[in-house]
Amino acid sequence: MSVSILIVDDEPDVGELFRQRFRREVREGAYVLHFAGSGEEALTKLEDGVRPQLIVILSDINMPGMDGLTLLRETKQRRPELPVIMVTAYGDEERRRLAKQYGAAGFVTKPVDFDRLKQQLQQLAQPA
Repeated sequence: MSVSILIVDDEPDVGELFRQRFRREVREGAYVLHFAGSGEEALTKLEDGVRPQLIVILSDINMPGMDGLTLLRETKQRRPELPVIMVTAYGDEERRRLAKQYGAAGFVTKPVDFDRLKQQLQQLAQPA
C-alpha cells in the first residue's frame, strides 16, 4: 500500500533531489511524493485532500511568505494528528525550539541524510 509524503520547499531543485533519492521507493509503490512551493500551497493541498493517505509533511522552515513555523501551526490546528517534520539549517536553534514548541514531530538537518530520513518515514508508515 502506498502512502503520501508532502514536501514543502520554495527551492525548485529540492523536488528533483527528492525524486532522485526516492526513485526506487516510488517505483515500488511505497511512497507517493507531493510537492508544494510554499506554505500557502501546502495548506491548499491539505484542504483538497492528498491521496493516497498522507503520513507526513516535510517542510523547510525558511521560506518567503508563509514560513515553515506558520505552516506547522496551521497544520496542527487543522490536522493535529498529522506529523510535520521540519527541515532546518545547521545552527538554527531558535527556530528548532519554536518548532518543537508548536508540535514538530522531528527535524531533518540540511544537507539531508536520506538514509536516516527513510528510516523515520518507515516508522511513520507502519500501521498503529
